[in-house]
Amino acid sequence: MDSQKSISRVWSSLSSGLLCSAPLFVLLGLGFFGPLALVMLYSVQPRGSFSPFGTPTLENYIDIIEQAFYLSFGWSLLLAIISTALLLIICYPLALALKRYSGGMADTLTLLVVAPLFVAENIRLQGWVLFFDKAGFLDGSLNYLFGFGPGSLVNNVPSIVFGMVYIYLPFMLFPVLLGLSNVPTDVREAALDLGASKWRIFRDIEIPLAMPGILIGSLLCFVISLGAFSEAKFLGKGVIVTIAQDIESAFSYGQNWPRGSALAVLLIILAGTAVFFAMRKIDLNKVLGTR
Repeated sequence: MDSQKSISRVWSSLSSGLLCSAPLFVLLGLGFFGPLALVMLYSVQPRGSFSPFGTPTLENYIDIIEQAFYLSFGWSLLLAIISTALLLIICYPLALALKRYSGGMADTLTLLVVAPLFVAENIRLQGWVLFFDKAGFLDGSLNYLFGFGPGSLVNNVPSIVFGMVYIYLPFMLFPVLLGLSNVPTDVREAALDLGASKWRIFRDIEIPLAMPGILIGSLLCFVISLGAFSEAKFLGKGVIVTIAQDIESAFSYGQNWPRGSALAVLLIILAGTAVFFAMRKIDLNKVLGTR
């Protein structure tokens, strides 16, 4: 009788939990798994097909290899790696400053980082184009004041990297700041009292304890940088083509949904592989403070 009551209580608790989580499962199904399944179905349809239920074929993936789409993947991967590395170099000392200096200065820095998020990404990038382009604000001002200017500083790879670093800086800064919050101040002071150098404290204490936040920020920026589109479109203006631009072109101008879906599936696999290996190195319980 007691065992039956225990089983009944467990089943009742499980049923309540499933019922409470049902809206979340419905939302994930409609907003994530459903579209993902549809994209995967389209990726194995004949080229030019607008139905996801035709005869499956791998011709889209073969065409991607034959038509050198790997160049777009290569550019996207290279830009993601470079921008992630630069963001880490920039954001680590900035996060350290926000952690050590509380008060007005920290609040001002946080506000400066967060405020641009309230403006659309395309508008911010177009503003930089107007600033850096030939006869733009910078070039025009220098020509007016000194008689010479740098000309156009856009339409090149460095300008694209600059745009990516500018847009994704908050997504690196705050996870790194979260990671640095795991570094106790008294541990650092104890190491100083024991004669440890600042470099050794950085290498043996700060980096290992802050690593979960560093990995999360790097992973987040890397994944969203892989799908970067606006930076190459506005600041690059065709100097290179990223995989996101190829996907957009296939779905819009090309009207080739199967090819666009196949490119999207490969991009998802690439990003998913990075997430899989990175998550094996991250202790989420430690990051969230639940253990």
